[in-house]
Amino acid sequence: MNTTLLAFVILYLVGTMGIGIYAGTRIKSTTDFAIAGRSLPLAMVITTTFATWFGAETVMGIPAKFVDAEHGGLRAVIEDPFGASMCLVLVGAFFATRLYKMSLLTIGDFYRHRFGKGVEIFCSIAIILSYLGWVAAQITALGLVFSVLSGGAIAPPVGMAIGTTLVLIYVLIGGMLAVAWTDFVQMIVLVVGLSLIAVMASEQAGGAGQVMALAHSNDWFRILPEHTAHGWLFFIGSAITMMFGSIPQQDVFQRVMSAKDSDTARKGAIIGGFSYLAFAFVPMFIVASSLIIMPAEARELLASDPQKVLPTLILGKMPLVAQIFFFGALVSAIKSTSSATLLAPSTSFVENILKNIRPGMSDRQVLLSLRITIFVFTALVMAYAILMQGTAIYDLVSSAYQVTLVAAFVPLTLGLYWGRATTQGALLSIVSGVGVWLAFLLVPGWGEAFPGQLAGVLAALAGMLLGSLAPQLVADHRGRVAHMA
Repeated sequence: MNTTLLAFVILYLVGTMGIGIYAGTRIKSTTDFAIAGRSLPLAMVITTTFATWFGAETVMGIPAKFVDAEHGGLRAVIEDPFGASMCLVLVGAFFATRLYKMSLLTIGDFYRHRFGKGVEIFCSIAIILSYLGWVAAQITALGLVFSVLSGGAIAPPVGMAIGTTLVLIYVLIGGMLAVAWTDFVQMIVLVVGLSLIAVMASEQAGGAGQVMALAHSNDWFRILPEHTAHGWLFFIGSAITMMFGSIPQQDVFQRVMSAKDSDTARKGAIIGGFSYLAFAFVPMFIVASSLIIMPAEARELLASDPQKVLPTLILGKMPLVAQIFFFGALVSAIKSTSSATLLAPSTSFVENILKNIRPGMSDRQVLLSLRITIFVFTALVMAYAILMQGTAIYDLVSSAYQVTLVAAFVPLTLGLYWGRATTQGALLSIVSGVGVWLAFLLVPGWGEAFPGQLAGVLAALAGMLLGSLAPQLVADHRGRVAHMA
């Protein structure tokens, strides 16, 4: 057990928890807790959007996919980081300004204002469910970190509990303001730490040229799929999963709404998206370097447990200072994402489901309900993460976004940009999208012949168009059975 390194990591966790607790002293209302009082400057919007995406899958999941012996390369990671980063760019370019000007607290509020309570509840449930896999991936990574640092003395479930508890404390107290403040510190640690590791790994591998040559020899820079209908369909399906499926996510929405003005929201999302794409290549470069630095051990781990390649390289080949920076960066990535993904679904549940069940709640009651919900949701995700042990971190994350892609993306986009979209169209879109997607998941052979998430989103689009243009049998949120003007 590396007690010095473990002590530094725990000290860092406690330190960032202290920052979050201090931020909590400024929380006076639900708006402060959920969207930081709409006060964040551009620098903090950039770091908090970047931090949301740069999680466990970016440091350990994406690199493992990239260097896979049979199916690796850039085309294997088209979903994340390429699709994920373009999601933020699209949010900044087409959604941020319009949504910011509506002064909403959650993304679910949009569905209520545009289509009524029924659509609000259905889309909010889809959004909340989509967070299970994403948060579970971060909790799984926390367990892996403590297990690796303790030499196996701390079992992964115990490590999950320790790390999650430290994150939970400052999220419960400080909400979005605590998340934004800690993200700012954690992203500085992450960028400095991983950049330092990349330089050291490059030197040990004989220079960046050697790493690039290895990537070229393995055809890892190839991004386009096989030139067949099957290849392109599944390539497009993977690309849109996070690119479109993450747009109606509450954590993305909270970052847009937390900005001090609409221009800051727009620029922050776009810059954060491009920053994420650029820096996501750093862990890929480090893992590729490991195949030169420790070829036999790296290939053995890639075959058995690819998520351990990077921690093994750091612990076996790097000095203590590099180890401290790496695990500080890794914990920063995990904490920044997990804090955001604990807060977002809890906010959606209270604002868009609980308040429909218990109307007339005071702001104080809403704030208390938010904190209770965060605690309960964390416990549920902890149990889910323990049950899903052994599932790849990348797969846990990628599966999460298909739910919102088929259920919530089309009503949001056409609700903003098509005046004739109706409540009937939105309901038919949700039913069609989710129904077709589930059919492709459950019917043997369908999902292998055609990507289920692509079939689902096409069905959702058809449902919206048909439902909105057909005679209206369902009243809109104003009680009218007619098209919007």
